[in-house]
Amino acid sequence: MATLYLTEQGSKLRKTSKRLVVEKYGDTLLEVPAYGIDRVLIFGAVQISTQAISFLLESGIDVSFLSIHGRLKGKLTPVQSKNVFLRLAQYDRYKDDEFKPMIARSILEGKLKNQRTIILRYQRNHPEADFSAELDTISNSISSLVDTKEISSLMGLEGASSKAYFRCYSKMLSQDFTFDKRTKHPPLDPANSLLSLGYVLITNEIGALAESTGFDPFIGFLHSLRYGRQSLPLDLVEEFRHPVVDGLVQTLVNTGIIKEDDFHKENNGAFYLNREAFKRFLTAYEERMEKLFLDRDENSNTSYRKLFQRQVVNMERAILNREEYQPFLVR
Repeated sequence: MATLYLTEQGSKLRKTSKRLVVEKYGDTLLEVPAYGIDRVLIFGAVQISTQAISFLLESGIDVSFLSIHGRLKGKLTPVQSKNVFLRLAQYDRYKDDEFKPMIARSILEGKLKNQRTIILRYQRNHPEADFSAELDTISNSISSLVDTKEISSLMGLEGASSKAYFRCYSKMLSQDFTFDKRTKHPPLDPANSLLSLGYVLITNEIGALAESTGFDPFIGFLHSLRYGRQSLPLDLVEEFRHPVVDGLVQTLVNTGIIKEDDFHKENNGAFYLNREAFKRFLTAYEERMEKLFLDRDENSNTSYRKLFQRQVVNMERAILNREEYQPFLVR
């Protein structure tokens, strides 16, 4: 199965017979088998016919609408999963003053341990890099998780650890790229622009998996309730941010696949990829998501896309059985 990315502005997606067709000004840009698509991402001004919408809904294929720069606007999703028992359990666990911080600690433990492992990996290959102070900060935050009960305090530990991590990360990138600190809304340099785009893509994928399983995406355990925010996908994505997206950005930047002149700066100071570089990023993202590697826990080959599915199932099991959640850890 595959992801269909629609980025050509002014184009239209329609269904004809057993194929999905992308057209622009009467010319056919792409034809793919209608049943070979797993998800559709539409960026910017791209139209979609009612026939295509009907087919995608009937086939259980999610369609996400994003801005031309990758900001998620909304989704077209099939009828919600009938798994009402999971949603009832999710609501009960959210109100459980013991379970909620337990799950939040597990999520952060995975994220912070992955931060530390990634830094140590880099340091082994670059012994000249001194990250001892930052590693101490991250290790102290991990140790403090055990005795921390309040979600706000847990987020404080996450914040201190992430600041330390990104200080190291800035030194892992090519000196041709400017990256001083993590900035989000808007991304104030090219590296932040790439990170933000990657985080949107993996959060969108995990959110779709969570919804199809039967979760209420607006009820998270680490991220608080906020009107209109899907907090559960933000919880689930934490353990994957650095291994999946940061690693991808590091490769693209350090190998010169994407350069600083591939970006343009807008009036609000935000940096965004130009059209051709945007396509290169999506191609590299797909390759990273589908690439097989050894899962040491299962002693079998897997991919990040398969791991997303596994972790959604792990969260479902934790909630239904009121047990600890086991995050994905980089080995």
